[in-house]
Amino acid sequence: MKAVILAAGQGKRMKELTKDCPKPMLKAHGSPVLEYIVLSLKHMGIKKIMLITGYQAEVIEGYFGNGSKFGLDILYKRQLIQDGTGKAPELARDFIGDDPFLLSYGDVLTIHDNYPAISHYFTKTNCDALVSFKNVPDASSGGAITLDRNNRITDLVEKPDPDKIVSHKENAGIYIFKPAIFDYTARLKKSIRGEYELTDAILMMIRDKMDVRGFDLKGYWGDIGVPEALRELHSLIREKGKL
Repeated sequence: MKAVILAAGQGKRMKELTKDCPKPMLKAHGSPVLEYIVLSLKHMGIKKIMLITGYQAEVIEGYFGNGSKFGLDILYKRQLIQDGTGKAPELARDFIGDDPFLLSYGDVLTIHDNYPAISHYFTKTNCDALVSFKNVPDASSGGAITLDRNNRITDLVEKPDPDKIVSHKENAGIYIFKPAIFDYTARLKKSIRGEYELTDAILMMIRDKMDVRGFDLKGYWGDIGVPEALRELHSLIREKGKL
């Protein structure tokens, strides 16, 4: 299996921290967040990774190079127009070929052991798409996922009204897709935020009765979108010595 990591954004909520550094390269306990993700993918057996870069792409590309120092084969595509997560995966279409692939946002990560577990569950179910989630008290800042009794996703609501949340399962931003996802990203239209949203493509799959399932992440999961989350990750790694 190959992997694609979306690492093109600036991360404006990080304010001054990302003025001269792309968000995925912010460091926690001495290493960039993106490095922890890359090494976790290696831990699950992935050897080939494509990084979708954009904002200060040369910082990421210069650090990881061709991936040889990590024992990996790393390639790059630049997202020249920052128009959302929905179109970015299409840059990796030729790289992916006809096989399933893991897709991760470049600012979310979880413990190492969740990555091979995600792969195992995908293989066991042979579903069309697998969406990881984390149980949280408030899913209004992300995507709230609703599941049926067979663990199939029946709805995915992006940034729901806090007073109307019907689920506490939040989209964790780590996926496995069959290449059929590209049939749906090709049909995307811009959302009310003026961006192409990957979750809109997933919703189209759900409405077409494709087999889209959820995977419950265990242990730590972090969306490194604000300085407080970065500090939490730093403290966790300092305390445990690893993820």
